[in-house]
This record gives sequence, C-alpha cells and structure tokens, in this order.
Amino acid sequence: MLLPRSVSSERAPGVPEPEELWEAEMERLRGSGTPVRGLPYAMMDKRLIWQLREPVGVQTLRWQRWQRRRQTVERRLREAAQRLARGLGLWEGALYEIGGLFGTGIRSYFTFLRFLLLLNLLSLLLTASFVLLPLVWLRPPDPGPTLNLTLQCPGSRQSPPGVLRFHNQLWHVLTGRAFTNTYLFYGAYRVGPESSSVYSIRLAYLLSPLACLLLCFCGTLRRMVKGLPQKTLLGQGYQAPLSAKVFSSWDFCIRVQEAATIKKHEISNEFKVELEEGRRFQLMQQQTRAQTACRLLSYLRVNVLNGLLVVGAISAIFWATKYSQDNKEESLFLLLQYLPPGVIALVNFLGPLLFTFLVQLENYPPNTEVNLTLIWCVVLKLASLGMFSVSLGQTILCIGRDKSSCESYGYNVCDYQCWENSVGEELYKLSIFNFLLTVAFAFLVTLPRRLLVDRFSGRFWAWLEREEFLVPKNVLDIVAGQTVTWMGLFYCPLLPLLNSVFLFLTFYIKKYTLLKNSRASSRPFRASSSTFFFQLVLLLGLLLAAVPLGYVVSSIHSSWDCGLFTNYSAPWQVVPELVALGLPPIGQRALHYLGSHAFSFPLLIMLSLVLTVCVSQTQANARAIHRLRKQLVWQVQEKWHLVEDLSRLLPEPGPSDSPGPKYPASQASRPQSFCPGCPCPGSPGHQAPRPGPSVVDAAGLRSPCPGQHGAPASARRFRFPSGAEL
Repeated sequence: MLLPRSVSSERAPGVPEPEELWEAEMERLRGSGTPVRGLPYAMMDKRLIWQLREPVGVQTLRWQRWQRRRQTVERRLREAAQRLARGLGLWEGALYEIGGLFGTGIRSYFTFLRFLLLLNLLSLLLTASFVLLPLVWLRPPDPGPTLNLTLQCPGSRQSPPGVLRFHNQLWHVLTGRAFTNTYLFYGAYRVGPESSSVYSIRLAYLLSPLACLLLCFCGTLRRMVKGLPQKTLLGQGYQAPLSAKVFSSWDFCIRVQEAATIKKHEISNEFKVELEEGRRFQLMQQQTRAQTACRLLSYLRVNVLNGLLVVGAISAIFWATKYSQDNKEESLFLLLQYLPPGVIALVNFLGPLLFTFLVQLENYPPNTEVNLTLIWCVVLKLASLGMFSVSLGQTILCIGRDKSSCESYGYNVCDYQCWENSVGEELYKLSIFNFLLTVAFAFLVTLPRRLLVDRFSGRFWAWLEREEFLVPKNVLDIVAGQTVTWMGLFYCPLLPLLNSVFLFLTFYIKKYTLLKNSRASSRPFRASSSTFFFQLVLLLGLLLAAVPLGYVVSSIHSSWDCGLFTNYSAPWQVVPELVALGLPPIGQRALHYLGSHAFSFPLLIMLSLVLTVCVSQTQANARAIHRLRKQLVWQVQEKWHLVEDLSRLLPEPGPSDSPGPKYPASQASRPQSFCPGCPCPGSPGHQAPRPGPSVVDAAGLRSPCPGQHGAPASARRFRFPSGAEL
C-alpha cells in the first residue's frame, strides 16, 4: 500500500532516497552480464536497459558488433535446429500418446528403446566409415594364399545327411552359415601386409569395436547421471508439492478432445505415482526394530533360495552349450544349433516365475516383491550370458581344458578352423532367437489371450484377464539383446545393423501389444527412477561384453586361415607393429611411456584426487541444500511470528464500528494472514510471542514480511517507463 507523500517524507535516518536506489539499480543492470532477453521486464524497459548498456556517443568496435551479431545468429540457428529436431524426431507422436495414456514410466521404456536404436546406428556408422568404406574404396592388395596347415585330428566332421535342400537353405539363414563369406562375419575381411597399404584396415577393424563400446559407455553414463532421482539430493523426507501439480498441470492451449483426454490421463498418473511413493515412505517409517530384523532374516532366506536357482540355471546353460558344440556330427545337428539359445530362453522365462513364487510366500509388500524379483531377474539375465561366453571359451578356445589340438595353435583348430566365425554365428543365432521369441509371445500368446478374455465371461476368464505390461521384464529383454550385440562387435561387425532392424520392429510390436492386448502395470513408475535403473542395467551389460572382448583381443591367438590377423599371435600385436613402422623414435618412446607403470601410477593418483574432490563437492552441496531448507523453514516461522505480533497490536473492533449483528471479539475471529505477497506455507500454528523489542518501520507500522523493515512502501517501489515496478 502506497503511503501519503507526507508520511513518506518523514524518513528514518540512514534510509537512502528513492532516486539513489533507482540509480544504484540502473548501475547494476548496466554492468550486469545477464542477457537483456532473459530479464523479467517489458520490451520498453528492455530497450531502456539496452540503451544504458550502449550509451549514445560511444562507438563500439566493429569486431564487437560482428561478434554480437554472430552470437545472435548462432542462438537463433540452435533454437531452430532444436525445434526441427523435436518436430522430426522419431516416434514423437507415439511417445506423447503413450506417456499420456499410461504414464511416464511406461513411456520411458519406449524412449529407452529409441536410445538403443540410436546407439546401434552410431556403431554401424562408425564401422562403415572406418572399415567397410576404406576396404571397398582403397581395394587393399590381396593377402595371398592361405597357410597350409598339417592337422592331425582324430576324425573329420561330416554334414548331416537326409535334410531337404530348402530346409538346408532356411537353416543356413537362421544359423548364419549363408553369410559366412560376406562382410557380416570376421572371416571375410582380408588384406595384405601392413607395409604395402596406405590405410591400416587392421587397426581400424581393431579400434572400431573399442570405439563403439566407449561411445556407448559415454552415452549411457550421461543419460544415467541425467536421470538420477532428485530425492537422492533433496533427502528421503522430501515431499513433492501436490498443490503445484493441482493448480499448474493443465495445458490451456489444448483445443482437441483427444489431446485433452491424454492430458487428463497424464495428470492422473502423476498423482498416482506421488501418492504411491508417499504411502511407501510412511510404511517404512512405521516399522519397529523387531519387524525390521524379521524382514532382514526373511530377505536372507529368499535370497539364498534364489541364488541356488541362479546357480542351477547357469549350470544348465553351460552343459547345453557344451553338448551342442561337442555333438555337431550327429543327425540332430540342426536342432542342436538352437539348443543353447533355447535353454537360455527357457531359463529366463521360468526364472522370474519361480522368483515371484518364492517372494510371494513371504507376504512382502507389493513394491518389495517387485524389487526383489527384479534384482534376481537382472542377475539371471547377465549370469546366463556370462556363462554362455565361458562355455564357448572352454569349447572353442580350450580355456581350462587339456586338448592336443589346442597346444600348437592356441584354439581347437580341428573343429573350428575359423573360430571367430563360429563365435559370431553363435551370437547371431542368439540375437535371431531373441527377436523370434518377442514376435511369438506377442502374436501367439498375448493376442490369443486377449481374444479369449474379451470373448468369454466367467470367474476363470476374469482371473486370467489381459496380460500386464511389465516394464522391467521388457527392458531386460532388450538389454539382453543389446549385450549380445556388443559381445559380437569383433566377430560380427554388422550385427548392430541387424539389431537396429529388430529394435525398430520391436517398437511397433510392443506399442501394438500395449494399446490393444495388454493392461498397464498396477504399480506406477516414476520416469526418473525407471530411467536410472534402465541405464544401470545397460551399463552392467556393457561391462559384461567388454571384459571378454578385451581378453580375446589382447591374449587369444587369431585363426590361421581367415580374417585380418592370421599372422599375429593376438590382434593387439598389430598396434606395436604400426607404431614401429609409422612413428619416429620420439613418438615410440612417448607411447611406451604412456603404456608403462611409470605413467599409470601418477594417473591413478590424479584420478583419485579428482574423485575425492568430486565426492567432497557433492557432500558440500548436500549440506548446503540441507542448510537452505532449514533456513527456509525458519523464515516461514519468522513471518508467522510477525503476523501474530501484528494481529495483537491491531485495535479490537468495538461495538460501534460496524452495524449489524454483534459477535464477541476473539482472536480466532481475526484473519490469520496479514502478509499479502509473502509465502506462508508450513505455518507452525499459534505460538507464544517471543520476548524482545518488536521491529517498527519508519511509518510506525510493523512490517509483516522480514527483510523489509525500516523503509515505507513508497521507498521500495520504482517504476520503469512501461509502469513495471522494481
């Protein structure tokens, strides 16, 4: 409320004049580096500030004007590119529809699928740019005839008789035998010696998988940090303001009924997530120590049983892979080709069912059941792929086995003349089988189930109902497929192309399944927490794929009669050879130093210091957030104390002040807020006034808001030419 001129002229000592405050504010705006576009003022006021920053009579340099113009053009081009990318983004309309109808948790699954498609396309682009195009364009010299190896093997392997030609062709496509002599597999890449080539295809082929893994690691880590739940920073007791969602969630630009329906579902799903998290937090707070101890013992019992199931599952995968590789000469060879993928699929199908059954026996809360089952499903998926890799290593590379054919050549040369192709074929079959299972479950299980449930009525069909669209299960399926793709980057360089096609088709299959054949999950997911979990599982799969690849590249002997590294003891040996051929002695010594222990120890110490600084900064930020929250609560309580003091000083309404019915004067009859414009959430209620002198401003009135004492309202308001106030 603006005070009269007479009141405002009587100013307390030490209070600056309005003109002085105006000049100080103008000096601050003129010297501030904040862009004028970002200031919360009207366009007329922004022009005034712009003129203050460039006063008349001062000629700016031509370089400064050109640089400012360039920054403006770059900003506008960047904004236009962002709008164009949002408009032409892949599946933007479908993602908006899914997010509105089923919530951000289910939408995050489809967004994650699009992210995997992008990673595969980038990996394919990297391999094609540095390996395929130079191999076709440069046409390196012919490597010459292959080595004549004298092998002393107990017997030769014959192809299985009695199979029709068409079946042979179909099975060769499904097993990868039809593409053995193409660039899909390692054995088709052949070049001459390094001294006769301008561009090293070998080095590009070796570094392309490593670069793809590094690129995927950086992208996954970036999304993982970006999707960190905010409650890890705000604390477990932080509650989201539901009032903000109630009053500011609706989009008033909506004019279409379909968009309005989608927006209603989206707001409803957000409220469900918030209320579910609040309920889980209250249940955790109400548990006693005895209940917590019993719960931990129950967790221990269930986890031991689940661990035994995982051990049995990976043992079955190991023996299935060993049996299929050791009995290829039998007439059932074509069926044995898909024995390991079939056992892996069976284990991954029965494992979650058994985990869920064991967890439900303990009568856990619904969220605890889901979390425990999910953790063991992740362990089972990754352990099955790890055991598959170990069993292939024991069978093909004779790791941990004593075999005469492995002593001279470093691998089982009698059964696998080109062992890289054999490993690539196994991973190719696993990728094909995963996609075929996705299609089969969508159209042979989920679709008939929906048709039967909609057609018939009864208790059984009501109990059966539609299949629930479980986000964690679907995420684990595509993460397993992506892990297989990363494992095959060295043996099957074009496997990302195949996986990209599978992911593209999987999006539409899962969208059809969600919209037509399934029902949404009963447990809502928050997008930030689900995205963080997706990236964490993907990062574990990346590490699982990188460890065997690093071991093979650095330690395993390459095949003698196929591929790029026929004359090398290990693929990594091409790097020292190229360093010796192409770098001067100074560069060789520098690279030798970078690869020695003398450099690794200082690097480790420096990384430890950087990590210590980052952890310390994170802890300091957490403490600062805690202090700011306490300070905010204290300020709110201080304002309410001032309001109570002001209400006591105001005169009581007398009987003659207002005509009409008379009511007894009481404290409760007065309004409880005298601070318009001051935030008063979280009021502590009525409390006794604190002792001490009260603060009175220059006009003789108490100020209801802290930080504004000592100056009347007229001394705190300044107007721009447009009428806006400071």
